[in-house]
Amino acid sequence: MNYILPNVNVFVQGRFVNSNIFIMDGLISEISSAVPSCSTENILFGLEGCFVFPGFIDVHVHLREPGFFYKETIETGTKAAAHGGYTTVCAMPNLSPTPDCMEHLAPQLELIRKNACVHVHPYGTISIGEKGESFTFYDEIVDYVCGFSDDGRGVQNDDFMRSAMKKISKYGKIVAAHCEDNTLLHGGYIHDGDYAALHGHKGISSESEWRQIERDLALVKETGCKYHVCHVSTKESVALIRKAKAQGLDVTCETGPHYLVMNDTMLQEDGRFKMNPPIRSEADRQALIQGIKDGTIDMIATDHAPHSLEEKSKGLRGSMMGIVGLETAFPILYTELVQTGILTLEKLMELLHDNPRERFEIGTPLEVGQPADLTVFDLNKRYKINPEEFLSKGRSTPFAGKEVTGCCMLTLCGGKIAYQKNK
Repeated sequence: MNYILPNVNVFVQGRFVNSNIFIMDGLISEISSAVPSCSTENILFGLEGCFVFPGFIDVHVHLREPGFFYKETIETGTKAAAHGGYTTVCAMPNLSPTPDCMEHLAPQLELIRKNACVHVHPYGTISIGEKGESFTFYDEIVDYVCGFSDDGRGVQNDDFMRSAMKKISKYGKIVAAHCEDNTLLHGGYIHDGDYAALHGHKGISSESEWRQIERDLALVKETGCKYHVCHVSTKESVALIRKAKAQGLDVTCETGPHYLVMNDTMLQEDGRFKMNPPIRSEADRQALIQGIKDGTIDMIATDHAPHSLEEKSKGLRGSMMGIVGLETAFPILYTELVQTGILTLEKLMELLHDNPRERFEIGTPLEVGQPADLTVFDLNKRYKINPEEFLSKGRSTPFAGKEVTGCCMLTLCGGKIAYQKNK
């Protein structure tokens, strides 16, 4: 099928130009001012004036399958991704079975092949069963994964992490670390800050995150591995990563939309405000924004983590950690950071596409001859976020009811329609 997007604002070579996009046999055949043909072989999308971006890339999502299909599936998770403008996602390995050998990875690869409507790149685990005790069969799965992570828990043993980094570095793959020192948690479940003190909650210290980042960075210096820090949330973490980059270490990191636009004074007694790491202080939020601006933080990832309604209905104390984010990320970031002048739209594209593509070597540029992995947004459309309209099985978001600007109208993946908004 041939498609034409006439009179749209296209993000090419780091800037927006008004143009027409021609798509033939799944590839972008032309980006120009040529007059679109009304041939019956062409389908014209009536999205004049909208903005066309390269399909966003999220290096940190939980698709929950195999093992936890009641929370999410490859099908529902990738439909949610397309609804949010994403055409490439990296799936975290806290599954059942965990992808620590080819026998355990194969069912996930088959589900991706059969049911995904966007590109899915799975992670392999760092350790068997994410237990931090024995090494994953790296050689069996290295050609099928985007990196290695024990996301959901930190690797507690220093010697084990050192050895894992050495082994994984031989393959040139990324170690994507969930940094959390279990000895510093003390039963906490939200940030150890003002809200916790005022409402009698047990707090998670910032040190539980940055102390393990500090350890890992020392190991990176020793081993030379490619290292990526997941969901950075504290000002100390930003400072440590900034210093490591200045020293020339091969380090990147991500943060999430909720850490950039919320602080712990905004919490409510509701499970949709509970995630790990937690939403932290205003000082932490400001440090993250500065880290985005100066390049310390390379990309924004959603950490999309769906749970069932029951699992998220037990307040801050009893609910499971995790919120959904694929379908709210762009409008939240555009509304809170771009429209307010904190970031340019071009900078946001670096964070959502360019930098993750370069670091993880996934995704495609919006260029002639490339697969048509792209998304189209109406940046004039204002609406309230309604979780009941999500395509994800998960409904838990702190942004429910928030008024935002920027609505996804169309997402193409490989030139096929992955999402199209009903008129």
